[in-house]
Amino acid sequence: MGNGPYSIKAYGVDGPTDSFHAMTIERRALRPDDVLIDIMYCGICHSDIHMARSEWGPANYPCVPGHEIIGRVAAVGSKVKKFKVDDFAGVGCIVDSCGTCECCEADLEQYCPEWTLVFNAPDKISGGYNYGGFSDKLVVKEHYAIRVPPGVDLPAMAPLLCAGITTFSPIQHWKVESGQRVGVIGLGGLGHMAVKLAVSRKAEVTVFTTSPGKVAAAKELGAREAVLWSDTDAMERLTRHFDLMISTVPKGYPVNQFLNLLQVNGTLVNVGALDQLEDIPGMTLTSGRRSLAGSVIGGIAETQEVMDYCTAHNIKADIELIQPDQITEAFDRVVNKDIRYRFVIDLTGKR
Repeated sequence: MGNGPYSIKAYGVDGPTDSFHAMTIERRALRPDDVLIDIMYCGICHSDIHMARSEWGPANYPCVPGHEIIGRVAAVGSKVKKFKVDDFAGVGCIVDSCGTCECCEADLEQYCPEWTLVFNAPDKISGGYNYGGFSDKLVVKEHYAIRVPPGVDLPAMAPLLCAGITTFSPIQHWKVESGQRVGVIGLGGLGHMAVKLAVSRKAEVTVFTTSPGKVAAAKELGAREAVLWSDTDAMERLTRHFDLMISTVPKGYPVNQFLNLLQVNGTLVNVGALDQLEDIPGMTLTSGRRSLAGSVIGGIAETQEVMDYCTAHNIKADIELIQPDQITEAFDRVVNKDIRYRFVIDLTGKR
């Protein structure tokens, strides 16, 4: 492959209201601890939409999103030990961190104050801003790449790099086990993975959705029950019912209606919304020693763990495979909740 740098094809936008189009970007030359990945598949997360459309503040344009990346290793640096050419590798949200802080030492790179997002973040190595997985190739430090076992359904495993780890991490941290009652709020890309992972632990899972058409779908995924937010009788019946609730909704909403569903010592963990959560009375928390918590993705070791766990338990995302010229349409369909449950872009082309 040569040492690079590499001029490659990518798909991005030049502004918050623009459609996606092909463009040329540059990937850095391979360093001794780098791997070069020929990207095959990349999932579309709601975070990609928030970023590309400047919904979390002004983005840096051109913006090439993508952080659920799976591909084949095309070249390795001279000091790489984790991969060899032709291995499959995945890359999620994190492509760098300080490596020395308390969080990094504890395999919690996602909480490192100096961690680097895979796209639209300052590129501390090459300068400027970096580009994500809606592209042909990626150069990344081997530490931040995940080993993908051969023989798996590659496109359906790509969403594990964000949707999977984002829901697996709280399930691990709060030690979900057989017989526990788990509520999943929202049934999209993250929500459907939360259901599958909690069910695999033999938890009793209830889904809360605003979409009547998803009630039956939730049960098909293994949920014991599915409830519409507007069903006041069901919400009343489930008061003080849950050990853990995982909120995957991508925007802020009034959460008190769900805090009331936690039993004593229960926790509602937000993994979706990064904007303002609404309606959080102190009395609701104190009256049951309830907790409102947050969690974001997972560290590299835990991301490898979810990849291995899902491989062993035959868990994968439910996806719709699209071509790069369908990205703009896919973004709109995600916003309109018209996907079950994850778009994945096929970037293999003629390769």
